[in-house]
Amino acid sequence: MTVFKARDDKDVLEAVSWAVSEKSALELLCGGGQRALGRPLQTADTLDLSGLAGIRLYEPAELVLGAGPATSRQTILQALDGADQMMAFEPVDLGPLYGRDPGQGSIGGIFSLNLAGPRRLKAGAARDHLLGFQAVSGRAEMFKSGGRVVKNVTGYDLSKLMAGSFGTLAALTDVTFKVMPKPEKTWTALVYGLEAAQAIGAMSAAMNSPHEVSSAGFVPADLAPKSAVSRISQSGQSVTAIRIEGPGPSVSERVMEIKKMLAEFGPTDELHSTNSNLFWAEMRDALYLVAPMERAVWRISVPPRDGAAVLAAIASRHQVSYFFDWAGGLIWLAVAPGVDAAATDIRASFAACGGHATLIRAPAEVRAAVPVFQPLGTAGLALSQRIKASFDPENILNPGRMHGDI
Repeated sequence: MTVFKARDDKDVLEAVSWAVSEKSALELLCGGGQRALGRPLQTADTLDLSGLAGIRLYEPAELVLGAGPATSRQTILQALDGADQMMAFEPVDLGPLYGRDPGQGSIGGIFSLNLAGPRRLKAGAARDHLLGFQAVSGRAEMFKSGGRVVKNVTGYDLSKLMAGSFGTLAALTDVTFKVMPKPEKTWTALVYGLEAAQAIGAMSAAMNSPHEVSSAGFVPADLAPKSAVSRISQSGQSVTAIRIEGPGPSVSERVMEIKKMLAEFGPTDELHSTNSNLFWAEMRDALYLVAPMERAVWRISVPPRDGAAVLAAIASRHQVSYFFDWAGGLIWLAVAPGVDAAATDIRASFAACGGHATLIRAPAEVRAAVPVFQPLGTAGLALSQRIKASFDPENILNPGRMHGDI
């Protein structure tokens, strides 16, 4: 196996050109932190992009940052902390789920995976923050799209196409994205002791209130002791959490109003800045499901009103651990891997209401045997095949990482 270590975009172009001429598939790697997400690859060669690292542009006043794709998450966050700014979509750090240290993912991986955290309800997904990029396609052509401002798109918005493509369309060599100021204060209102369906009712009430909720989640009683927030871990009860952010006086008032509104559901409490941030980081990175490592972990997106019913359907056939994010619209779920990691039953559980499920963690043999990503319908498959053929007609880049039939 040949490993091409790129130092700049010209090296990337040269490596892809060679692969096209030899019809030899390439696995793209920045740091390898999310290598276990997706179908396992069997490529002859590897294109190592770890040399394309470093912040190349940061203009805090303009809320824009540009970096090489291998720039670490930690490097980006440290730079943003210095200016009291953040990536508003809260990129998920999958490192702990895969037994790795946290903070090791790359910015290229963050946008390639398009995984957003609890604030997605308010801030949108990673793709909504990617302003522009430069890349080398599977045709061995260097191209760029977008720029440094939000309103810069003429024609197709390729940034949204690249985000979530898992390196199957092009090798990113540079990304530019928007950042946001950190909120002055972040507090979280809590309700203790609810069951799953009751929690979704409480979260729905909060989301429909005028109090500008930025996140809503639920941790059942059996997982609450795993929290690093003592008030939650020592409660002995489930916790329903509503995050409120913004100017200090406004946050204090809105949390009080949320607690009054939700008092009919159960006993209420609140978390202030440090503990609030710690709790939502646990939710973002699914730390409640890290151990035991042999369990398969799913990320299931459904209409929030159907979250409890979908969970009940799965739990009726499998022993599971779970928690809700996105007001019940996102179910993080752990189950014994078995032959298919319960894929058939999980996807059947939301067939009537609509949704999709991604197998985030499972042994390679399971990920090779079952669809890791939600299977595409006839129209979706045809469209995806045409897009792949447009960017990578020889199937050179990360072939089959998302869907084996593309």
